[in-house]
Amino acid sequence: MALTGVTGSRRGGRRREDSKLADHVDRLGEEHPPIPLGSVDYTMVRPKLIAERFGPVLSFMARVELEVERNVLELNVLLPDPPDVDRHFYADVWMPQETHHGLILDKLQGLAGIEASEPDLTDVSLKLKLLGALGRARGVQDVSRMLYYLTGLATERSAVLAYNKLHAGLVELGERAIAATVVAPIKRQEPGHFAYYQMAARGLWTQLGSWQRGLVRALRRRTFEPVGVYNNKQRAEFGDVMSALDMSSGDPADLRHYATQVGRVEHELLWSHRRGLRVPDYVFKALRRAAEAAADLKGDSRPAAKRSGS
Repeated sequence: MALTGVTGSRRGGRRREDSKLADHVDRLGEEHPPIPLGSVDYTMVRPKLIAERFGPVLSFMARVELEVERNVLELNVLLPDPPDVDRHFYADVWMPQETHHGLILDKLQGLAGIEASEPDLTDVSLKLKLLGALGRARGVQDVSRMLYYLTGLATERSAVLAYNKLHAGLVELGERAIAATVVAPIKRQEPGHFAYYQMAARGLWTQLGSWQRGLVRALRRRTFEPVGVYNNKQRAEFGDVMSALDMSSGDPADLRHYATQVGRVEHELLWSHRRGLRVPDYVFKALRRAAEAAADLKGDSRPAAKRSGS
C-alpha cells in the first residue's frame, strides 16, 4: 500500500474514533445533566455514626470532586491545543457534573458534622507547566494526552469502586435517603466518564510511535499517584478511605486485587507484552504507600500490606 494510502487510512480511522467520542460526550450531556442541587434529601438517621464510619471518605471525596475546577486549569496548561472533543468533554460535561457532586458531598459532610478538607482550586504544579510547554513540540502533546487519559481511567475506576462501597455501607446503616439521592445519582454518572477515557486511550495508543509509547510508560511509572493525592497528608487520607471502605484490610492479596481493578485497562494497554504481570507494579506500590501512611498515623504497628517480594 502506498504511504499516502496508509496516512489516509489512519486519518480516516482517527475521524471515526473522534466521531464515536463526540457522540458519547453528547449522550453524557443529554442523559446525565448535573444533579439538581434541590433534588437531594439530606435526611440522616444517625449522622454521628455516618461521620464515624465514613467521615474520611466523604471529606476526601468532597475535596477531590470540588478540585475539578483546578483540574480544568491544569488541562488548559497541559494540553495547549487539545482535540475539540476533549475540550467539550472536560469543560462542558465532566466539570459541571463533578462540581455538583462536590457541592452535594460538601453540604452532606457539613450537616453530618464532618470537618471539611480545604480544596485547592488554583495551584498548577511546575511539572505540569513544564510538560505543557513541551507539549507544543511535535508529538509531545499526544504523550500528554495519553497521560491525561490514563489518569482519568484510574481516577474514575477508583471513584466507581468507592461510590459502590459507600452506597452499600450507607444502605447497611439504614441511611436510605442519602444513599438514594446523594450517592446513587453520583455513581450513575461516573461510569460514563470512565468509558470516555477508555475509548480515548485505546484509540490514541494505536496512533503513538514507539518513542512516544516508551515515554508514556516511563512517565507513568514515575508519576503515578492515587486519585486526589498530591502530598503526604493526602496520601494518608487516601489510606483512610481505603480502610473505611474495606479496600485495605492488611492483607496484601486484598490490596493487590484493588490495584488490579484500578489498573486493569492501563495494564492491557501499556504492559500486556510482559507475561505474568497482572497489574502495573507502580499502582500496587502507590496504594500500599497510602495504606502504610494511614496505618503509621494511627500508630498501627501492623503493616498495611506486606511487601511479599514487591
